[in-house]
Amino acid sequence: MADVPSDFLGVDCDVHPSLPGMYALLPYLDDHWRETVIEREVNLESQSYPPNAPITARPDLRGKDGRAGIEPSQLTAVTLDRWGSSLAILNCLYGVQLVMSEDMAVVLARALNDWIAKEWLDRDPRLRASIVIPIQSVERSVEEIERLAADRRFVQVLVLCMGETPLGRRHLWPIWEAAQRHKMPLGIHAGSAYRHPVTSLGWPSYYIEDYSAQSLGFQGQVASLITEGVFQKYPELKVVLLESGVTWLAPFLWRLGKFWRGVRSEVPWLTRPPADILRDHFRLTIQPLDGPDDIAAVERALEHLHSEDVLLYASDFPHWQFDGDAVMPPGIPARLHRKLRIDNPLATYPRLWPLATQTNRTGG
Repeated sequence: MADVPSDFLGVDCDVHPSLPGMYALLPYLDDHWRETVIEREVNLESQSYPPNAPITARPDLRGKDGRAGIEPSQLTAVTLDRWGSSLAILNCLYGVQLVMSEDMAVVLARALNDWIAKEWLDRDPRLRASIVIPIQSVERSVEEIERLAADRRFVQVLVLCMGETPLGRRHLWPIWEAAQRHKMPLGIHAGSAYRHPVTSLGWPSYYIEDYSAQSLGFQGQVASLITEGVFQKYPELKVVLLESGVTWLAPFLWRLGKFWRGVRSEVPWLTRPPADILRDHFRLTIQPLDGPDDIAAVERALEHLHSEDVLLYASDFPHWQFDGDAVMPPGIPARLHRKLRIDNPLATYPRLWPLATQTNRTGG
């Protein structure tokens, strides 16, 4: 790794810009699709984070209009200036994955990425972004990665945790090949395309059931990517679990490893324990750190991961995951703070270089 400037404060790996409405994408659509969106009154606000719901944004982070993350200057004033980072990775959760039509998904994903580039990345050199892909079409997802790959401000490929199929399935592999070739991790964010129930038992009644079940979705994706042999085919691919929680991982790996030893004959390409593969290829953001208030218990939970390389700092702005300005959850030892904020993110995201720092900032 190249030398890190002394004034580099680190990377916030998961912040959320908010699309003010579908009208914001109209300048990035051609005449046909602009007319379609207007006539059909298309609206893809996330079911997971409705704009006015208390869980969507902390009250102190909302602007005068009640929304948070609408303007780059507001986002960077908190995530970079107030909470002390030098770079932030934008993960836009506007629901292009909800669209059934492949054609509409493609044009809306393209418009969303162009909106991010012009309205956010062009306005502050400290911002980076993920490419939102229309995963409804493998071919067009690869095209979107190729279209934006020359812009090094795009550092990751973004999908939702719960889609139509497990992400290790081999018809999706061309997407992961393109991501590896352009040195972009695959970012898997909590959320659903709502093609299937978010629990294995069917549709729940309440949001708490949906949100709690996300960890089961992440478990399924980890198992799929490992057991299908994705990392044997693409040994340089990294996967970042965003807003996944952390404490579920160790016991899941114990269970997965135990059964791998018993039925490894059906996956002969896995010549190493799943836990070893995970530590080489997967990273997790620390919000939410779903542990108890007992600091000692949190430290023990982190020790079970048997790696100091797998965690990445993230604020999850503007969501409700933590209060005040304590950007590091209790229980994360001080000796790891630099590793989580600087060393691990820079090792995970090669396209972050060259680094923007606090001394070369410009306003948004």
